[in-house]
Amino acid sequence: MADAVIVVALLLTAGAATAAVATRDPARQALVLSLLGLFLGVVFTVLQAPDVGLSQLAVGSALTPLLIMLSVRKVRRRGKEGEK
Repeated sequence: MADAVIVVALLLTAGAATAAVATRDPARQALVLSLLGLFLGVVFTVLQAPDVGLSQLAVGSALTPLLIMLSVRKVRRRGKEGEK
């Protein structure tokens, strides 16, 4: 049973990583990156490293995508101001 959970978690992580690479829009890529961080947190927890999993959830699925989204927003605002 534990092996099946590990395989499913790794497959979800691999799928999310592939989707993050294949996505071209930075805003959507940040959302997919958030899912990837969530799946990695699950993998770490399943592999009996809950402290690393919690850190991954905080940084990988919350802070990093938030910073990317704020950066994309600022760049898009500056681009619109430059067009005027």
